[in-house]
Amino acid sequence: MRHKRKPLIILTLLAALTATALAGRGDTSRDYTTLLRRKVLTKVDALEPAMRPTPVMFQEKKLGRYPWKFGIVTTVFWIGETPTANNPTPNHKSSWDKQWARNYGGFDNPNPRYRRGFLPARFIPRQNPFYVALPYNDITRNGTKPEAYRVIPWFWQTFERPGRTVLKSRWLAIRKGNRVAYAQWEDCGPFRTDHWQYVFGNERPRRNLNRGAGLDVSPAVRDYLGMSGTDVTDWKFVEFNEVPVGPWSMYGENNTFVQNRRKRAEALVNIGDVFNSRPVLKE
Repeated sequence: MRHKRKPLIILTLLAALTATALAGRGDTSRDYTTLLRRKVLTKVDALEPAMRPTPVMFQEKKLGRYPWKFGIVTTVFWIGETPTANNPTPNHKSSWDKQWARNYGGFDNPNPRYRRGFLPARFIPRQNPFYVALPYNDITRNGTKPEAYRVIPWFWQTFERPGRTVLKSRWLAIRKGNRVAYAQWEDCGPFRTDHWQYVFGNERPRRNLNRGAGLDVSPAVRDYLGMSGTDVTDWKFVEFNEVPVGPWSMYGENNTFVQNRRKRAEALVNIGDVFNSRPVLKE
């Protein structure tokens, strides 16, 4: 379950009480804003310890806007993957990021020997390690595809300009048995980038070299769900307010959880600036 947003008045009172406490300890010579910024932002940007790849059960919300797609052949892919017979496209770049591997921080090695929990062992990823690919892209070199505005359910809520995707970093739930992982849509595939009738409609994935696979998932999703290299899962789109806190909420500049934590931290710092700038009344 996600943390509820605290009202501004509560944050204001908290900042005021903290300032009072500092003054009572004789810290009036210190810059309160600097102290607050150091305490809050250091905690936000601190590296979290790697989590054990032991599935944790989260209570799934029953209500949702989007339906499940059942029995989808699911394969594993990873950032930095080289081409193979069954995967002819290298994954150093994605459909929406020409520097995907560099922006992620490196090679997301799928070998369990070179992983630390749900993370690659050699670095802390700068993007969410829980990522997926689906076989549709809403943009081309010439702009937004003509069908995108009518087939993507959230198109008009998120559209900014022609040629800018409204799909990147969208959240999905992926289920195997009684385990549900959550991940962000970061690439297009397997094999196709035009099958909107499946991604947003009722069609089944079309035949391909990977037994008709209709979903690619990252090593982190694989490990959380206990998948084999090729498996069968169910999946659906979810709104962010349906996503519970879990290992998918810890890392990544593209991660909505991380972005929201930083916004809250910056709001606290701004409150500190207000308190620090108040005129001191002489008795």
